[in-house]
Amino acid sequence: MTTLTIGSKLPAFIGTDQNGESIDSASYAGKKLVIYFYPKDDTPGCTAQACSIRDGQEALLAAQVNVIGISADSVAAHLKFVNKYQLNFPLISDTEKTIIQQFGVWGPKKFMGRVYDGIHRMTFIFDQTNTLIKIIEKPNTKDHANEVLACFQ
Repeated sequence: MTTLTIGSKLPAFIGTDQNGESIDSASYAGKKLVIYFYPKDDTPGCTAQACSIRDGQEALLAAQVNVIGISADSVAAHLKFVNKYQLNFPLISDTEKTIIQQFGVWGPKKFMGRVYDGIHRMTFIFDQTNTLIKIIEKPNTKDHANEVLACFQ
């Protein structure tokens, strides 16, 4: 599994969010951007992480930090997840795993002795020049918003 490296530029991509609207990475030119990848909607760790971002959204926006979550779940699954937890940021559906592959977060995982391919929970932090300044390889799901904010202080 080869991920982006520090100093990489934000990859060009277009994805579809929970509302069926297109999100183009080019629209974040000149803005701080956090992209976090997570395995599955409405699972304990993914819910804790999303709710942390939701609860920290005011502070993130005050610091001019935009956040996008990405998983391989469908648009419909994202919409259900967003509505259930009143999430206030976009979730991109990447069922074809195009963006997931661009960032290099798809690969072998191990759970209870079983090895399988899946999405690695990782967060990529881009500054306002769209340069990758930090990768959080093992996010603290319960305090992810503060973890992200600390990268910009």
